[in-house]
Amino acid sequence: MAKSLNENICDAKIFERVYTKHSEDLHNFLYYKYGAQFNPRDKAQDAFIKLWDNCKKVTFAKAKSFLFTVANNMMLNEIKHQKVVLNHQKIKPKHYTNETPQFVLEHTEYLETYNKALASLKEEQRVAFLLSKVEGKKHSEIAELLGVTQKVVEYRIYSAFNILKKELKGFKIK
Repeated sequence: MAKSLNENICDAKIFERVYTKHSEDLHNFLYYKYGAQFNPRDKAQDAFIKLWDNCKKVTFAKAKSFLFTVANNMMLNEIKHQKVVLNHQKIKPKHYTNETPQFVLEHTEYLETYNKALASLKEEQRVAFLLSKVEGKKHSEIAELLGVTQKVVEYRIYSAFNILKKELKGFKIK
């Protein structure tokens, strides 16, 4: 028996003995030390996977120590990771842009003018225009939604586009 204590645990029967002997104790150790929020059962299983990966290097006598050390280190790494995540969540994003104040002002003014121009359109024109240009619907889909022909939809969009082009400088749509 003394010979088996110094041999590696790559044999499936020996590994199974180690697993049945230490799995519950390892889980309980992790659970009592760190709580349930870090998944102690998963960490215990991961420790046994690492033990299997290193079975040629670990003897039967050192298996328990290896398991508990590896599992404890995994938990500590998880805690460190959670601290980094929490610190990252505390950082507030920047609330400024690289645009000049003049650009921001012009953008705001243009948006107000655009909204006024949209409001000045007839409802049929506005609906057809927005369905086409904002929602990206095809003329045939809009015609079906509104219960009109495709030619009527095209006319409404075209007339809305002409009105917006007159009221807004540099108004172009692709």
